[in-house]
This record gives sequence, structure tokens and C-alpha cells, in this order.
Amino acid sequence: MANPKPNPEPQKSLHPAYSVTNIQTKIRTLNGIDGSYSSWRKLFKLLAKADKVFDHIDGSPPPEATSDKFTEWLEIDSLVLQWIYSTISNKLLVRIIENDITAHDTWTKLEAIFLNNQRAYVAALRHNKFANVILASQRRRSNSPSG
Repeated sequence: MANPKPNPEPQKSLHPAYSVTNIQTKIRTLNGIDGSYSSWRKLFKLLAKADKVFDHIDGSPPPEATSDKFTEWLEIDSLVLQWIYSTISNKLLVRIIENDITAHDTWTKLEAIFLNNQRAYVAALRHNKFANVILASQRRRSNSPSG
């Protein structure tokens, strides 16, 4: 009588993030010049949700370092970090690249760069609008018959 074959261990399925082979075909390069941050961010979030790595950029806590899942989490986080680095310009890359940083930390750094720029832009627009109001007011005074 033949020995029965032992039940093989169930094969662990590959994480969807590993199926992304060329990130640049899915997300355009963020150059920081033409106001593309908003589009880049939306595209990146869509990909992150579709490939089940959104928790690496949204601030969700990682598994405990003692957990069996922590090693896999670190691998996936490194992959997401590579996605970020490979979809931004060299000029931005040198501003944010660091050793031993998570994808979420890098995501937050990029966000801060662009939100700070956006605040400065809004402040400049407000200043220009205020300056234009003052100039228009001064022109009216100088063109009025009593002035």
C-alpha cells in the first residue's frame, strides 16, 4: 500500500503590489513645476488602493515589530517608497530621499513641500489682489475731478 502524501502547505498568494512592473506607465512624473502635484497625488492614491498598499501612505500604523507580518510590511513599504521615488523628478528626489524612512513619512514630506508652496501662492495672490485694490483706489482718486 502506498504511503499517503502529506498535505502540502497552502501556497501564500503574492501581494498585488508585486504585480506592478512599470510604475511610470500608471503615474506621470511629478516635477513640481506645472502644478501637477494634485493629479500625481490622485493617481498615486488610486494605484495604492487598487494594489492594497494605501495603508502605507495614509498613516495607518504598521504591525508590531514582533509580529510575523512586520517583515512583509517592511518589504511592501520599501516597494511603495520605490514607487514614490521613481515617479518624482530628480530635483524633488534630492529634497526628500533619506535612509530608514517609511513611505508614509516620504508622502508627508512631499505633501508639506506642495502645501507650503500652495500657501505661499495663495498669500501672494491675496497680496496682489490687495495691491490691485489699492492701486485702483488711487487711480480713481487721481482721475476724479476733486483730486
